[in-house]
Amino acid sequence: MSSSRRLKVLSIAHSAVSRDAGRLRYYPLVGRDDVDMHLVVPATWYQFGRTIIADPSDDPGMTVHVMPIRLPRAGPMSWYLHFYPGLRRLIREVDPDVIHLWEEPWSVVAMQARILKGRAAMVLEVDQNILKRLPPPFEFIRKDVLRNTDHILSRSPEATAVVRARGYAGPASPIGYGVDLATFNQTGERQAPIAPGQGLRIGYVGRLVEEKGLDDALDAMKRATAHVTLAIMGEGPHEPALKLRVNELGLTDRVTFQGWGKPADVASFLSGLDAMILLTRTTSAVREQFGRVIVESQACGVPVIGSTGGAIPDVVGKGGWTIPERDPDALATLLDRLAADPQQLLDRGVAARDNVLTRFTYEVVANALVSACQQAADAKRVG
Repeated sequence: MSSSRRLKVLSIAHSAVSRDAGRLRYYPLVGRDDVDMHLVVPATWYQFGRTIIADPSDDPGMTVHVMPIRLPRAGPMSWYLHFYPGLRRLIREVDPDVIHLWEEPWSVVAMQARILKGRAAMVLEVDQNILKRLPPPFEFIRKDVLRNTDHILSRSPEATAVVRARGYAGPASPIGYGVDLATFNQTGERQAPIAPGQGLRIGYVGRLVEEKGLDDALDAMKRATAHVTLAIMGEGPHEPALKLRVNELGLTDRVTFQGWGKPADVASFLSGLDAMILLTRTTSAVREQFGRVIVESQACGVPVIGSTGGAIPDVVGKGGWTIPERDPDALATLLDRLAADPQQLLDRGVAARDNVLTRFTYEVVANALVSACQQAADAKRVG
């Protein structure tokens, strides 16, 4: 491939169905003279009980292919069996140097791309960080796709270890999730927290499931000597049990619940906190793969208190604190320490913002994607 020719990449990503979410990661590629990005998204996507209609394909400076899919609500989590009937024709028309998949390696669409890719190299993003054998046909699909993948973009070292254990032997590079700095931003200098009579303000954004460790946060609040309030934004099956636990602990005047909000609402919510918590508990089926709310919070200059579960410590970096999983005593001790020395919150807030700007902007993510695709294309050409 001539060095003067732009690298032609066909990226298949159901997460990019919306402009205000996954599609944002591609916008830094607009206007670059080294890559010609073609993005494939489903016309309609179904997720967590919601129907998402794809935003139009007229994104300025981008080539977006909005295409119908088959079996949109089949398989585990209702999305691993979907495929694109028009993908063969599109690959022939685009003739990409690289096919990039922001899809799981055991998905039918990954197998479809592997079969139809032709001369293209294949780059695959992986999140799964728990090693387990998948039921038929997914284990066969995963092994076949990994054997034919030229470069892995991995969300964590644990995710890399999983694909290695399932037969992948090629190069792997790290990639994070980017954060929208136009929405999640530090709107001004954060003032000294913990105003008189206000107490330490912690919060959580996400699904309300037992594995997220909110019970540990409630127990810690009861054990701490400092006055701590907890604001919760999200919905999920564990909400009734959490509310019952709040009543049992006598915390009804210190814990608030509210439902999901738009990204701007989430940013406003986070900006009103002294610290955000993500206390995920590792189980045989759950290990935190990234924790996007970590970088959203940090982009707002709000530090994060995370558990040692999965990828959390690496993502938090110097922009917060980590404590052992399922350890309310450790959290209570930390909360008391922060209440006694609120300057720590401000210092870690500065480090949190720097962590995002250094590692988790959309520009950083786009550069990692292009670099992996270029390496894969070069290796394919030499090979």
